[in-house]
Amino acid sequence: MSITKTQQIIKRLLDLCLSFFGITIFFLVLIILFVLCTIDTKSLGIISQTRIGRFGKTFRLFKFKTMRDTTQPQNYITTINDPRITKFGRFLRQTKLDELPQLFNVLIGDMSFVGPRPDVPGYADELRGEDRIILSLRPGITGPASLIFKNEEELLAKQANPKQYNDQIIWPKKVEINKAYIKDYSLKKDIKFILKTLF
Repeated sequence: MSITKTQQIIKRLLDLCLSFFGITIFFLVLIILFVLCTIDTKSLGIISQTRIGRFGKTFRLFKFKTMRDTTQPQNYITTINDPRITKFGRFLRQTKLDELPQLFNVLIGDMSFVGPRPDVPGYADELRGEDRIILSLRPGITGPASLIFKNEEELLAKQANPKQYNDQIIWPKKVEINKAYIKDYSLKKDIKFILKTLF
């Protein structure tokens, strides 16, 4: 069972209202963080990265820049102890403030507030069979898998091979969690996930 068209419309209306409200409320914070990230990294304080979105289509995800150098190979797994992350950048990552620009992704329709986290190419776009139900939704800023793995970067930092651990342990669990979220979807649960993320 997937989300009905009516549920999708209501979910999108909620996204529009919350993203517009969030951008309005946090506009000054967004400007300040942008300036601080620009000074901290000595480069433009915001970056855009390719992610897999709804129906497997790619989009550009916005984040505050937390590294001095963002050049990295395809499917690179970033951990919290990556030496390129600045001290201020580490604070932003731990508090998830680096993801505030994704309010604009939600507003323009690339993302939702709640849903599977948007992945780099090589993961969600390679789903097969019933697992592809995950692609029926816009990726989210938060969601059940995001909350369960909220300390993912710290967890990966403890592994001898972070990418292997992600591919063999974390990613399959996320797929199952996200499938269960879609099959048992309700607006009430979305609101609970948003509140849990905030508080």
